[in-house]
Amino acid sequence: MGVALFVLGVLIIGLGLAVSIALHEIGHLVPAKAFGVRVTQYMIGFGPTMWSRTRGETEYGVKAIPLGGYIRMIGMYPPHRGDAPGTVREDSTGFIQQMSQEAKEYEAAQYDPAEAHRTFVSLPVHRKIIVMLGGPAMNLLLSVLLIGVLACGIGLPAVTPTVQSVSECVLPADAPAGTDCEGRPPAPAIAAGIRPGDTLREIDGHEIRRWEDVTTAVRAAGDRTVSVVVERDGEELTLQATPIVDARPVLDEDGAVVRDASGAMLTEQVGFLGVGGTPDLVRQSPAVVPELAWSTFSQTAQLVIALPARLVDVAKAAFGSEERDPNGPIGVVGVTRLAGEVASADQPGFELREKTGTMISMLASLNMALFVFNLLPLLPLDGGHVAGALWEGIRRFIARLRGRPDPGPVDISRMLPLTNVVAIVFLVMTVLLLYADIVKPIRLFP
Repeated sequence: MGVALFVLGVLIIGLGLAVSIALHEIGHLVPAKAFGVRVTQYMIGFGPTMWSRTRGETEYGVKAIPLGGYIRMIGMYPPHRGDAPGTVREDSTGFIQQMSQEAKEYEAAQYDPAEAHRTFVSLPVHRKIIVMLGGPAMNLLLSVLLIGVLACGIGLPAVTPTVQSVSECVLPADAPAGTDCEGRPPAPAIAAGIRPGDTLREIDGHEIRRWEDVTTAVRAAGDRTVSVVVERDGEELTLQATPIVDARPVLDEDGAVVRDASGAMLTEQVGFLGVGGTPDLVRQSPAVVPELAWSTFSQTAQLVIALPARLVDVAKAAFGSEERDPNGPIGVVGVTRLAGEVASADQPGFELREKTGTMISMLASLNMALFVFNLLPLLPLDGGHVAGALWEGIRRFIARLRGRPDPGPVDISRMLPLTNVVAIVFLVMTVLLLYADIVKPIRLFP
């Protein structure tokens, strides 16, 4: 059963990734066709074609290696200045010029000069940008939708006002787990009759909706006897509790313990009741989705910016004795392996709902990563084509200001040597992550 669930998890995340790639390419395809560009191919994957069908002027298909996709538009590179559309110069010299000419010769062979008005390069700057940003925009949209489903449909991990534990006595804030209660005063909650399973509804006249409401009300009620309304077995009971004033950890706005520069826990004198809430998945309001999406974007952007250093850490872990950073970069093999672990996990409190939420979270993060990564201003990424279009717009604007002739489209074919270098770097990164995911995988459970 465990193996079957593992395979199911791999298939689910694989299908999700394939859909993400397909939608990315549709984000390019739809505006390109809407602007009249001739699109000859729409392919999911690379390598040999496994299946294809031609509809109109476009071949749609699936290739053997499902690690990406592409659409092929005619006329990605402009002709040489002064040449007729669809022609190339024959007397190029030098390595860069030779690569540029070979690319243009290939381009010219793909379409008739009469179709020059349907080439990508003939589009105005703003339409080029729309076509190239269409793919990443689809991944961003899909990521936000998945975050919305996760937050509003499945729920996010949170502590609820249902009491999971009641402290037997009052212990110092820094007391280690398992400290004996001998000689210690009883905790106010147990003295008031609060039991595990009770749901806190009101403290000192303050309505309780979230665990943060419990913390705020208790901390403000130190050394005062206050009413505590709990729901027990479907009935509401009013109890009397006297929270003591005690040194408790200082919490930030997210509920995390605040520490000083040395790592020591900061404390403050506040009310203490002695109850612990129940962790659960709590459905959120749609209003939190933009904030969650922005947080996901920020974290992904920081990871991409620090990618070179993070890859060094991955290499040290893969070829040395160091452990993989669980929050570091991970390849497709690692992601599918994690998905298998999620699906086949047999952990207390990690049931179907938690597994579904984890899968959705993984797919949302993957799509945000595709969005951010493709915005890098490097060819052959979408961001590189956007950068080329922006530079074209700047050149034309400056030419108009100076009253000079239109300089024409930017010739990104001259960037092919750099493009090949970037492609090699990406290939090395892919191989490194593949190797690390096999020999030193990131694991969800120890």
